[in-house]
Amino acid sequence: MTKTRKIDVNLIDLERMKEKTTDIPGLLPYSHQTGSAIIKPEDKGKITGRAVAAMHSQTDMQMAQIYQQMQLLADQAKAIQKRVEVSERIYQASISFEPLINHHYFLYEKEDGNDFMSMVAPEEWGRKKRYSKFIAEIKLLADHTWEIVREF
Repeated sequence: MTKTRKIDVNLIDLERMKEKTTDIPGLLPYSHQTGSAIIKPEDKGKITGRAVAAMHSQTDMQMAQIYQQMQLLADQAKAIQKRVEVSERIYQASISFEPLINHHYFLYEKEDGNDFMSMVAPEEWGRKKRYSKFIAEIKLLADHTWEIVREF
């Protein structure tokens, strides 16, 4: 026969047991019962690494969008600057007719360096050209500014 030992309840140190138990088991960083779900601590380095990688990916995408917008603005600024240059040449060129709004005209440079405007396109001149350089095909807009249709 085996002897069973009785547990003396009076000998249990309740204060020591209090240290090893909790009133709020849901806040423990480990499971508090044998059948509880397994709780594994997260690798904070892995979480931080993924968050930093996602942040870099997002900011790189936003920086690319800003760069495209800057490129578009730079291209628009260059187009405006080119329009100003051509407009200045037009107003200094010799014009033997009155330009009409929404009509296409052609700006040429003569051999002596002076500019002139014509209603004749470069491909319509035939053998005898009166110009040394074709500058641009232009169109007079309603606000009396010039739009560059094509240039060489």
